Formats: sequence, C-alpha cells, structure tokens
Amino acid sequence: MSISAKLKPIAVNFTLKDHIYDVLRDAIMDMNIYAEGADLRLDERRVAEQLGISRTPVREALAKLEQEGFVEIQPRKGVFVRRKSLEEVLEMIVVWAALESMAARLATENATDLELSSLRKLGAKHSQHSARADIAEYSEANIKFHQRILELSQCSMLKSLADGLFQHMYAVRRRAMGEGDRANRSVVDHMSIIEALESRDADLAARMVREHTMKLHDHVRRTWIKLESITSTKEASS
Repeated sequence: MSISAKLKPIAVNFTLKDHIYDVLRDAIMDMNIYAEGADLRLDERRVAEQLGISRTPVREALAKLEQEGFVEIQPRKGVFVRRKSLEEVLEMIVVWAALESMAARLATENATDLELSSLRKLGAKHSQHSARADIAEYSEANIKFHQRILELSQCSMLKSLADGLFQHMYAVRRRAMGEGDRANRSVVDHMSIIEALESRDADLAARMVREHTMKLHDHVRRTWIKLESITSTKEASS
C-alpha cells in the first residue's frame, strides 16, 4: 500500500485551534498583566466575534492555555489571564538565573567568535541615553539578548526548558525594565557579560549572568509588594 493511501485530510478545527492558541498566547504575552488595574478578563464570546469564528476553537485554545498556566477558567465567573503570585515570580527568576548561567558557561565553549559578536551587536545598539529614551524598544532588545545566550549554548534541551519558562517571564521582564534605572544598568551589565563570554572565561560569564538576573529578583522582591496584595485579594474573593 502506498503512503498516499494512508494520508487523510487534516481536521480544520485542529489547525484552527492551534492558530487561535498562538493568537491568544501572543496577545496575553503582549499585555502588561502586572500593571495595577489591568483588565485580565477574557470574554469567550467576544473573542470569537472579533476573530470571526465559532466559539468551539476558542474554547479549545483556552483549555490549552489553562493547562500551560496562562489563563484560569472559573466556573460561573469566566476566563481570566493568570497573573503569577509574587512568590511564583521570584521562583521563576531563580530558575531562569540557573538556566541562563549554565547557558553562558556552555556558550564560552561552544559558540564561535562570529556568533558571540552577534551579542555585541545587540548590546552596542543601545547607549545609556537611548535605553532611557525608548524603554519599549530597549526592553525588546534586552529580551533578545538573553534569548541569544540560550541559543549560543547549543544545548537544545536547555533552550527548550528556558523557552517554556520564558513565556511566563516575558511580562515580568517588560514591566521591570521600565522601573527605576534598570534599563541603564542593564546596558552596563550586558557589555560586561559580553566581555566575559568573548574572553572564554566560563566561570566569570556564568557568575555575571547569574548575578545580573538575580538583580531582577532583588528588584521584584523589594518593589512588587502591590502584586502580592492584589493576588491575595483575588484569591480571597474567589
């Protein structure tokens, strides 16, 4: 029997469900979900109407998003984008620090000089002045910088684990980058990290990446007190 005889049409709903999942996930990641007063409710009916589709693939996509921790479906109340608690955010940052620190160590061993130079291009694009002037643009460059370190590790499992975590870290990094003087200090840290990587100093590169991420941890722990109170209030009302 030929292989063509085994092939069957792909179910439209399956493809549509995955597409809607991607659309909703990207929209959630683009939200500032940790802002005070953020509208976290998702109206299933309205989403379907906006996308011009039936509610079935929307419902299926939302179920998958709930499994991955992006939304919470509350019976008789609706669907809400899930904001991590302060404790969960701090734990995510610690895990990210460990993963990226190991990635930096591996990058000193596995990345070529040309590949490492790509980090310098990302880091040099923004001076302290430009980071202050356009936080949104620098925030995106900052995210790409950290993702690039994971890529340069050339460890597919490490990057896969980090990618899964990063989907939840994305909103945390975006909010924190606009607070205080973090953007300017981030530029300085990135250039020091690049120098350690280019010198092939595995211990120094790993330590600097870890310390850089733990500065984010300390900042969130000190200043995101309102997040803890908002989360506690929501849990009490559920």
